Amino acid sequence: MQPLTGSFVALITPMFPDGTIDYDSLKSLIDWHVSSGTSGIVAVGTTGESATLLIEEHIKVIENTVNYVNGRIPVIAGSGSNSTAQAIETTIESKKVGADYALLVTPYYNKPTQKGLIEHYLKIADTVDIPQILYNVPSRTACDLKSETVSRLSEHPNIIGIKEAFADSSRLNQLYSLAEKIKHQKKFYVFSGDDLTFNSHMSNGGDGVISVAANILPAEISEICSLNLNNKCSEAK
Repeated sequence: MQPLTGSFVALITPMFPDGTIDYDSLKSLIDWHVSSGTSGIVAVGTTGESATLLIEEHIKVIENTVNYVNGRIPVIAGSGSNSTAQAIETTIESKKVGADYALLVTPYYNKPTQKGLIEHYLKIADTVDIPQILYNVPSRTACDLKSETVSRLSEHPNIIGIKEAFADSSRLNQLYSLAEKIKHQKKFYVFSGDDLTFNSHMSNGGDGVISVAANILPAEISEICSLNLNNKCSEAK
């Protein structure tokens, strides 16, 4: 697997006015991102209409993305759900069509406890052998994945990182500390999920950003990430 650092676009899913998917435009977007230095693509994340596509459409977009990318950059499949069974099914199908990683949002609407979150994520990780990235975005899900819970989940070999969209410095510092603590056992990636604060996140030790803004500014977001990763944080600002 290629290292997961830099700018990862939460790619839109282009559609025609009637709601059908425009696969030619999808290919054009992929080429644009590859040529602009984007480090990887999240296919059918929240920005890619994961909440609105039919499951057949969901998997077809991931499959088309994987096939057209053709190994040029990693493809991360948005395969989370508030249903554990659905998340497992979508993650299995994403692996079958060749996704490199899975991005798993916390179960929205259900408001699970931290114990429930552990059970949800471990069930997916135990069932599907694919590298998995947790995704915490409490402003949208009404569910907050606490740092202590992330620490527990990081013990599973298939759980390799987190996209943290809760832009709180103390929370991020806890995640950086976790990644540092376990670095001799495994690499645990910490990604920002907030375009407004990712520069600060990276200058303090983050691995990259899963970005909505990269849909319109791919080269610029990639350059900011590259500067931070090369310890040129003042230039990145």
